[in-house]
Amino acid sequence: MNEKTVSEAINYRRSVRVYDSEKPIDSAIVKKCLEQASLAPTSSNMQLWEFYHITNKETIKKIAPMCFNQNAARTAQQLVVFVVRKDLWRKRAKANLAFMDKVFGKNNPKSEWSSREKVARNYYGKVIPFAYFDFFGIVGWLKYLMILITGLFRPIYREVRNSDMRIVAHKTCGLAAQTFMLSMAAEGYDTCPMEGSDTWRVKRLLGLPFGAEVNMIVSCGIRKPEGVYGDRFRIPFEDIYKEI
Repeated sequence: MNEKTVSEAINYRRSVRVYDSEKPIDSAIVKKCLEQASLAPTSSNMQLWEFYHITNKETIKKIAPMCFNQNAARTAQQLVVFVVRKDLWRKRAKANLAFMDKVFGKNNPKSEWSSREKVARNYYGKVIPFAYFDFFGIVGWLKYLMILITGLFRPIYREVRNSDMRIVAHKTCGLAAQTFMLSMAAEGYDTCPMEGSDTWRVKRLLGLPFGAEVNMIVSCGIRKPEGVYGDRFRIPFEDIYKEI
């Protein structure tokens, strides 16, 4: 099977609701597509995501009712649960700082830091903790008030509350999910993103910690002709495209 170009994959991808049970898919290819998903753009390179690749048929049967027995879940060959891990921000920041050690060298005196190293280390050592740290929402609101005052005098980043950073993490995870679905389409595999699920039960089934949040569940397989519910509809492009 020849891989599709980016344009071909975008046009091929549809939200498929019914999969062919006679056509299994290769879990190694799905895993490769998830590896490509890990290359998706991510805010501050924090990579606050995890991908749970469900290949066990019994687990799929347990998850399907949690997705309200949608055909896309019930007939899926495999599932991928995209999980947001905003709670891992400290660990991810440390990983970026460790990468700085490889790039710039370890334990360099501050007086010898290049301007690029100084910006990078200050960003992950100070800016990221400022943005992500909170305590029952109280610190977030204090930061927000400080930003409001500072923003009267100059442009400044304003999304600093816990709810704001949660949105940032979910947007980033969504980019990974979209990259995965396009990678699957390039392989001739089909997907369907499902936001309709009982996320609490899914978390419990997968043994996810309290701080983890399910972003979406993506079903995978090979489409049946009836699995695509009609022609694609999009709002006319001229109604949504604004050139300035």
